[in-house]
Amino acid sequence: MNAHMPITSHASRIQQIVSPGGIEAWLVEDYTVPLIALEFAMEGGAAQDPHGRSGLANMLSGLIDEGAGPYDSSAFHERLDEYAIELHFRADRDQFTGHLKTLVKHRDEAFDMLRLAINEPRFDTEPVERVRAQILAGLRQEMNDPDSMASRAFFRVAFAGHPYANPVRGTMETIPTITRDDLISMHRKCFARDRLKIGVVGAIDAKALGKALDAMFGALPEKGERASIAAIVPQGVGMRDLIDLDIPQSSVRFGAPGLLRTDPDWVAAVVVNHVLGGGVFSSRLFREVREKRGLAYSVYSQLVPFDHAGLYIGGTSTKNERVKESLDLIGAEIASLAKDGPQDEELATAKKYLIGSYALRFDTSTKLADQLVRLQVEKLGVDYMDRRNGLVAAVTREDAVRAAKRLYGEGQFLATIVGRPEGL
Repeated sequence: MNAHMPITSHASRIQQIVSPGGIEAWLVEDYTVPLIALEFAMEGGAAQDPHGRSGLANMLSGLIDEGAGPYDSSAFHERLDEYAIELHFRADRDQFTGHLKTLVKHRDEAFDMLRLAINEPRFDTEPVERVRAQILAGLRQEMNDPDSMASRAFFRVAFAGHPYANPVRGTMETIPTITRDDLISMHRKCFARDRLKIGVVGAIDAKALGKALDAMFGALPEKGERASIAAIVPQGVGMRDLIDLDIPQSSVRFGAPGLLRTDPDWVAAVVVNHVLGGGVFSSRLFREVREKRGLAYSVYSQLVPFDHAGLYIGGTSTKNERVKESLDLIGAEIASLAKDGPQDEELATAKKYLIGSYALRFDTSTKLADQLVRLQVEKLGVDYMDRRNGLVAAVTREDAVRAAKRLYGEGQFLATIVGRPEGL
């Protein structure tokens, strides 16, 4: 069940509150339905996995709600079900994130369950081994999944020697080695108030939320013990990394260095990426690779702004005998954009779509709460939702040409291919 938010979002609706204990959050009060959505992010994630323990952060995120405080795993989930509380966590390369959604009448119970989960996770043997087995089962499937193999290979090459090279979910070798002490250490290292960002949307006022924030997050350490992560420029541009697998259709990942989220050309780069492969039906890659030549059912590109690296990455799958043709075509379109930028009509279409679709990021309470967190993590300011479409509209062809040249350079990219492509 989601609370449907108004299509238009205004900075005036966002309250920047500070709890009595000094915990900051962004709040949008909305009493349309009796729901509260809370999202939070803490710096950490898989980049903090120790050497030989890749997958630790992901495993931790899967265990935080598997028993906490006085409740074992079964009792914890029974209580969530009893009060219709939605609570889950995840880890990506840079962050731990948490999600809570509750009916207003159960907010005290929901807030207390979140407090227990983030402060007093139990890591009992049964759920630890059960979650470990689930992760290993998923990894076994991925070992024979061409898309997963291509993606892992891409990150392994692009970020060789850097924590981003390690798979977020770990490997068949590392997951069995993770101990309860490892989980406790990672929790202590990353769960702290110094890099905490919180967004709340729903039927609660600033005073009540401030009190709840102190109860939920106030007992966390003031500062974490995170390792410093070095900045890196993705490597391997111009390489073709082939992984032999006896399948009729190859999976391909391609990409190269991108821009950081703080880069002045970021918005122009978003527009350019939409022209290349971000637009579902209007992009060059969709039109040239799928519509005109029928080389693939799906082809895409996207910008990935990690905390310590900028990246653009894309993917497709095609018959082994057509991989070279597909890669040549993708390279030609990238080189064309790098040289000349998008055409006026392409630029207008991309800007129109990006402006028109922006409101879909705020059409539920959960989505809006997540955006409030994103704006804080990316240091965009409380007024960004009001400014963003204007920034897109202001992108000129000159801006797009400059961003395309910076993104795509000479048109070269790293490609990882899983299958038995012919002619490469």
